[in-house]
Amino acid sequence: MTLLYRCIMSDMSASQKKANKLFMSLKEGEKKPFDLLRSVYDGCIAGGAAGVVVETTLYPIDTIKTRLQAARGGGKIILKGLYSGLAGNLAGVLPASAIFVGVYEPTKLKLLDSLPGNLSAVAHFVAGAIGGVASSLVRVPTEVVKQRMQTGQFSSAPAAVRLIVAKEGFKGLYAGYGSFLLRDLPFDAIQFCIYEQLRIGYKLAAKRDLNDPENAMLGAFAGAVTGAVTTPLDVVKTRLMVQGSQNQYKGISDCVRTIIKDEGTQTLFKGVGPRVLWIGIGGSIFFGVLEKTKQILAQRHQQNEAERPVSPSSRMS
Repeated sequence: MTLLYRCIMSDMSASQKKANKLFMSLKEGEKKPFDLLRSVYDGCIAGGAAGVVVETTLYPIDTIKTRLQAARGGGKIILKGLYSGLAGNLAGVLPASAIFVGVYEPTKLKLLDSLPGNLSAVAHFVAGAIGGVASSLVRVPTEVVKQRMQTGQFSSAPAAVRLIVAKEGFKGLYAGYGSFLLRDLPFDAIQFCIYEQLRIGYKLAAKRDLNDPENAMLGAFAGAVTGAVTTPLDVVKTRLMVQGSQNQYKGISDCVRTIIKDEGTQTLFKGVGPRVLWIGIGGSIFFGVLEKTKQILAQRHQQNEAERPVSPSSRMS
């Protein structure tokens, strides 16, 4: 009986090993190679769509925030023309958002593939920073023109670009570039890192993929927290961008010192309410639209692959 039992257990163990090998080979076969072009394409489409939707929806709140930060002392905030400069801004937001996500997605996938699993936060943080640098070449001129129009300095985007270049040179379009990177690089890196890590934790807890409202909720939380933390950097960036040819501030450190000396430390948190509201809601809309668009694109790719005719060589193999 003992010998028979050992033979049975030995056969069962061998069968289990074969099954495991078969399962692993199937899993390896299902694993698709990294498609850089598809990742960039999908990222650009999803990022552009998300950027345009969120910018159009929340532009008035952004205008109020900009006017609050640009006002000195007890200056009054004008509530007219809250959509001033929207059309010109969308012309910049679309490519900037497309570039950001188009760079972020493949960078994130490559880093996640090369780093250990416990360093996923590093992959998300670094990918967010790299995406921010790539998109800044478009985002900074767009932001300069938008904020000059929001504060009433120009009536149209083409006129703003023409006069800024005429008075300040081409570098005028990149006024406050250093402070923009100082604010937006940590902002992008922190926001996407928080969002991605929350998604990972939520998926593990729920043991399923997230639905649209859940993606939006996590995006809102990530945006609100990041927006509050980076408000002082945003105030400094706004002051440097809207000063124009007056050169009131000589740089980032001079701007911070002057604000604290003349207006108090609390001024560095001017507009924190509208900013947190704007970015919190914006994060909800942005990540909600982003994930939905990525899902639609993935489904379309699957349908196209399923409808693709099988080649004769594939049938023979």
